[in-house]
Amino acid sequence: MTTIRKERICTLLKGIETGDEASVAVVNPDKYIQHNPQTDEGGEGLAALFKRLAKSSPRVNIVRIFSDGDYVFGHTEYDFDTSRVGFEIFRFEGELTVEHWDNIQPREGPNPCGHSMVDGPTEAVDLGKTEFNRELLRSFVDEVLINRRFDRLEHYVDKKSYTEHNPRIGDGLPALRSALSDPASSQGVIIEYDKMHRILAEGNFVLSVCEGSVNGVHSSFFDLFRVADGKLVEHWDTTEAVPPRSEWKNDNGKF
Repeated sequence: MTTIRKERICTLLKGIETGDEASVAVVNPDKYIQHNPQTDEGGEGLAALFKRLAKSSPRVNIVRIFSDGDYVFGHTEYDFDTSRVGFEIFRFEGELTVEHWDNIQPREGPNPCGHSMVDGPTEAVDLGKTEFNRELLRSFVDEVLINRRFDRLEHYVDKKSYTEHNPRIGDGLPALRSALSDPASSQGVIIEYDKMHRILAEGNFVLSVCEGSVNGVHSSFFDLFRVADGKLVEHWDTTEAVPPRSEWKNDNGKF
Protein backbone atom coordinates (compact mmCIF):
# COMPACT_ATOMS: atom_id res chain seq x y z
CA MET A 1 0.00 0.00 0.00
CA THR A 2 2.82 2.43 0.91
CA THR A 3 4.57 2.05 -2.45
CA ILE A 4 1.31 2.40 -4.37
CA ARG A 5 0.40 5.56 -2.48
CA LYS A 6 3.80 7.10 -3.23
CA GLU A 7 3.47 6.21 -6.91
CA ARG A 8 -0.01 7.72 -7.14
CA ILE A 9 1.15 10.96 -5.52
CA CYS A 10 4.05 11.13 -7.99
CA THR A 11 1.53 10.70 -10.82
CA LEU A 12 -0.66 13.41 -9.31
CA LEU A 13 2.20 15.91 -9.04
CA LYS A 14 3.51 15.14 -12.52
CA GLY A 15 0.00 15.94 -13.75
CA ILE A 16 0.90 19.58 -13.22
CA GLU A 17 3.13 19.29 -16.30
CA THR A 18 0.43 17.91 -18.57
CA GLY A 19 -2.79 19.28 -17.12
CA ASP A 20 -4.14 15.72 -17.31
CA GLU A 21 -7.38 15.55 -15.32
CA ALA A 22 -6.86 11.80 -14.83
CA SER A 23 -3.91 12.52 -12.56
CA VAL A 24 -6.33 13.67 -9.84
CA ALA A 25 -8.04 10.26 -9.74
CA VAL A 26 -6.16 9.59 -6.48
CA VAL A 27 -8.21 12.37 -4.86
CA ASN A 28 -11.45 11.50 -3.08
CA PRO A 29 -13.69 14.37 -4.30
CA ASP A 30 -16.28 13.76 -1.58
CA LYS A 31 -13.84 14.10 1.33
CA TYR A 32 -10.90 16.09 0.03
CA ILE A 33 -9.77 18.91 2.35
CA GLN A 34 -7.50 21.46 0.70
CA HIS A 35 -5.17 23.52 2.93
CA ASN A 36 -3.50 25.56 0.22
CA PRO A 37 -5.34 28.86 0.74
CA GLN A 38 -5.02 29.75 -2.95
CA THR A 39 -6.61 26.56 -4.32
CA ASP A 40 -10.32 25.80 -4.50
CA GLU A 41 -11.77 22.89 -2.54
CA GLY A 42 -11.96 19.34 -3.87
CA GLY A 43 -10.61 17.37 -6.80
CA GLU A 44 -12.25 19.69 -9.30
CA GLY A 45 -10.26 22.56 -7.85
CA LEU A 46 -7.04 20.66 -8.44
CA ALA A 47 -8.01 19.72 -12.00
CA ALA A 48 -8.69 23.37 -12.83
CA LEU A 49 -5.42 24.41 -11.22
CA PHE A 50 -3.44 21.82 -13.19
CA LYS A 51 -5.04 22.94 -16.46
CA ARG A 52 -4.11 26.54 -15.75
CA LEU A 53 -0.55 25.72 -14.74
CA ALA A 54 0.02 23.43 -17.75
CA LYS A 55 -0.37 26.43 -20.08
CA SER A 56 2.98 27.76 -18.87
CA SER A 57 4.80 24.47 -19.77
CA PRO A 58 5.84 23.75 -16.18
CA ARG A 59 8.34 21.14 -15.10
CA VAL A 60 7.96 19.10 -11.91
CA ASN A 61 10.75 17.14 -10.22
CA ILE A 62 9.94 15.01 -7.18
CA VAL A 63 13.28 15.00 -5.36
CA ARG A 64 12.25 12.98 -2.31
CA ILE A 65 9.11 11.03 -1.44
CA PHE A 66 8.36 9.47 1.95
CA SER A 67 5.47 7.92 3.85
CA ASP A 68 4.37 7.90 7.48
CA GLY A 69 1.26 5.88 8.29
CA ASP A 70 -1.57 7.43 6.30
CA TYR A 71 0.62 10.33 5.12
CA VAL A 72 2.78 10.69 2.03
CA PHE A 73 5.11 13.68 1.95
CA GLY A 74 7.39 14.88 -0.80
CA HIS A 75 10.14 17.42 -1.50
CA THR A 76 9.64 18.96 -4.92
CA GLU A 77 11.04 21.35 -7.52
CA TYR A 78 8.72 23.36 -9.78
CA ASP A 79 9.62 25.40 -12.86
CA PHE A 80 6.62 27.58 -13.73
CA ASP A 81 7.25 31.13 -14.87
CA THR A 82 9.75 31.10 -11.99
CA SER A 83 11.63 28.30 -10.25
CA ARG A 84 10.22 27.18 -6.90
CA VAL A 85 10.86 24.56 -4.24
CA GLY A 86 8.15 22.98 -2.15
CA PHE A 87 6.96 20.34 0.29
CA GLU A 88 3.70 18.48 -0.29
CA ILE A 89 1.80 16.43 2.32
CA PHE A 90 -1.14 14.16 1.53
CA ARG A 91 -3.29 12.21 3.99
CA PHE A 92 -4.87 8.98 2.75
CA GLU A 93 -7.92 6.97 3.65
CA GLY A 94 -7.55 3.64 1.88
CA GLU A 95 -6.41 4.10 -1.72
CA LEU A 96 -7.43 7.76 -2.02
CA THR A 97 -6.05 10.97 -0.60
CA VAL A 98 -8.47 13.06 1.43
CA GLU A 99 -6.37 15.99 2.66
CA HIS A 100 -3.47 18.14 1.42
CA TRP A 101 -1.00 20.68 2.78
CA ASP A 102 1.93 22.36 1.04
CA ASN A 103 4.60 25.02 1.46
CA ILE A 104 6.26 26.55 -1.61
CA GLN A 105 8.79 29.34 -1.98
CA PRO A 106 10.89 30.85 -4.80
CA ARG A 107 14.11 29.00 -5.41
CA GLU A 108 17.16 30.81 -4.05
CA GLY A 109 20.83 30.02 -3.68
CA PRO A 110 23.22 28.33 -3.78
CA ASN A 111 23.98 29.06 -0.14
CA PRO A 112 27.37 30.23 1.21
CA CYS A 113 28.68 26.63 1.11
CA GLY A 114 27.45 25.97 -2.44
CA HIS A 115 24.47 23.78 -1.57
CA SER A 116 21.17 24.08 -3.41
CA MET A 117 17.77 23.91 -1.72
CA VAL A 118 17.29 20.28 -2.81
CA ASP A 119 20.60 18.45 -3.32
CA GLY A 120 21.83 15.72 -0.99
CA PRO A 121 20.67 12.20 -0.01
CA THR A 122 17.17 11.18 -1.05
CA GLU A 123 16.54 7.63 0.19
CA ALA A 124 15.27 6.87 3.69
CA VAL A 125 17.33 4.40 5.75
CA ASP A 126 17.29 3.34 9.41
CA LEU A 127 13.57 2.64 9.23
CA GLY A 128 13.66 1.03 12.67
CA LYS A 129 14.70 4.38 14.15
CA THR A 130 11.71 6.30 12.80
CA GLU A 131 10.04 6.90 16.15
CA PHE A 132 13.27 7.85 17.90
CA ASN A 133 14.05 10.35 15.14
CA ARG A 134 10.52 11.76 15.26
CA GLU A 135 10.80 12.44 18.98
CA LEU A 136 14.27 13.91 18.53
CA LEU A 137 12.94 16.50 16.11
CA ARG A 138 9.83 17.13 18.18
CA SER A 139 12.03 18.01 21.15
CA PHE A 140 14.36 20.15 19.01
CA VAL A 141 11.49 22.17 17.55
CA ASP A 142 9.89 22.71 20.95
CA GLU A 143 13.03 23.45 22.94
CA VAL A 144 15.25 25.26 20.42
CA LEU A 145 13.03 26.74 17.71
CA ILE A 146 9.92 27.68 19.70
CA ASN A 147 11.41 28.31 23.14
CA ARG A 148 14.68 29.66 21.71
CA ARG A 149 16.99 27.61 23.93
CA PHE A 150 19.95 28.08 21.62
CA ASP A 151 22.28 26.86 24.36
CA ARG A 152 20.75 23.41 23.65
CA LEU A 153 21.69 23.33 19.97
CA GLU A 154 24.70 21.09 20.52
CA HIS A 155 22.46 18.52 22.24
CA TYR A 156 20.55 18.02 18.96
CA VAL A 157 22.84 19.08 16.10
CA ASP A 158 26.02 17.28 15.03
CA LYS A 159 28.78 19.81 15.68
CA LYS A 160 31.27 18.03 13.40
CA SER A 161 29.11 17.41 10.36
CA TYR A 162 26.04 19.56 9.79
CA THR A 163 25.02 20.35 6.20
CA GLU A 164 22.69 23.27 5.57
CA HIS A 165 20.54 23.84 2.47
CA ASN A 166 18.83 27.07 3.51
CA PRO A 167 20.01 29.62 0.92
CA ARG A 168 21.02 32.16 3.58
CA ILE A 169 22.98 29.90 5.94
CA GLY A 170 26.27 28.02 5.70
CA ASP A 171 27.24 24.62 7.07
CA GLY A 172 28.14 23.93 10.68
CA LEU A 173 26.74 24.52 14.13
CA PRO A 174 28.19 28.06 14.56
CA ALA A 175 26.47 29.27 11.37
CA LEU A 176 23.16 27.78 12.49
CA ARG A 177 23.46 29.33 15.94
CA SER A 178 24.17 32.76 14.44
CA ALA A 179 21.27 32.52 11.99
CA LEU A 180 18.80 31.65 14.74
CA SER A 181 20.00 34.12 17.37
CA ASP A 182 21.45 37.06 15.40
CA PRO A 183 19.36 38.57 12.56
CA ALA A 184 22.38 40.60 11.42
CA SER A 185 24.11 37.37 10.39
CA SER A 186 21.07 36.26 8.36
CA GLN A 187 20.48 39.27 6.11
CA GLY A 188 18.33 40.93 8.76
CA VAL A 189 15.71 38.18 8.72
CA ILE A 190 13.96 37.73 12.07
CA ILE A 191 12.30 34.31 12.30
CA GLU A 192 9.99 33.34 15.15
CA TYR A 193 8.51 29.87 15.58
CA ASP A 194 5.28 29.97 17.59
CA LYS A 195 3.52 26.62 17.14
CA MET A 196 4.33 23.09 15.98
CA HIS A 197 1.51 21.49 13.99
CA ARG A 198 2.90 18.20 12.73
CA ILE A 199 5.95 15.93 12.69
CA LEU A 200 6.20 13.30 9.93
CA ALA A 201 8.98 10.76 9.65
CA GLU A 202 10.30 7.84 7.64
CA GLY A 203 13.56 6.40 8.87
CA ASN A 204 16.28 9.04 8.99
CA PHE A 205 14.18 11.79 7.35
CA VAL A 206 11.86 13.88 9.54
CA LEU A 207 9.65 16.81 8.51
CA SER A 208 8.24 19.44 10.87
CA VAL A 209 5.34 21.77 10.03
CA CYS A 210 5.31 24.95 12.09
CA GLU A 211 3.65 28.34 12.27
CA GLY A 212 5.24 31.65 13.14
CA SER A 213 6.45 34.85 11.53
CA VAL A 214 9.22 36.31 9.38
CA ASN A 215 9.90 39.95 10.17
CA GLY A 216 6.42 40.11 11.64
CA VAL A 217 4.66 38.49 8.66
CA HIS A 218 2.50 35.44 9.48
CA SER A 219 4.35 32.50 7.93
CA SER A 220 4.57 28.72 7.68
CA PHE A 221 7.79 26.76 8.09
CA PHE A 222 8.35 23.27 6.67
CA ASP A 223 11.72 21.90 7.85
CA LEU A 224 13.14 18.56 6.68
CA PHE A 225 16.03 17.05 8.63
CA ARG A 226 18.22 14.03 8.07
CA VAL A 227 19.26 12.24 11.24
CA ALA A 228 22.38 10.13 11.81
CA ASP A 229 23.54 8.55 15.06
CA GLY A 230 20.98 10.45 17.11
CA LYS A 231 21.90 13.90 15.78
CA LEU A 232 20.51 16.27 13.17
CA VAL A 233 23.07 16.28 10.35
CA GLU A 234 21.33 17.91 7.36
CA HIS A 235 18.51 20.40 6.81
CA TRP A 236 16.26 21.60 3.98
CA ASP A 237 13.36 24.02 4.33
CA THR A 238 10.78 26.27 2.74
CA THR A 239 9.12 29.35 4.21
CA GLU A 240 5.88 30.83 2.90
CA ALA A 241 3.82 33.82 3.97
CA VAL A 242 0.26 32.90 4.90
CA PRO A 243 -2.10 35.08 2.85
CA PRO A 244 -4.72 37.18 4.66
CA ARG A 245 -8.05 35.48 5.32
CA SER A 246 -9.78 37.68 2.73
CA GLU A 247 -7.70 36.05 -0.04
CA TRP A 248 -8.39 32.40 0.83
CA LYS A 249 -10.21 30.26 -1.73
CA ASN A 250 -11.24 27.69 0.88
CA ASP A 251 -12.06 27.79 4.59
CA ASN A 252 -9.67 25.12 5.86
CA GLY A 253 -6.70 27.20 6.90
CA LYS A 254 -3.01 26.71 6.08
CA PHE A 255 -2.37 24.18 8.83
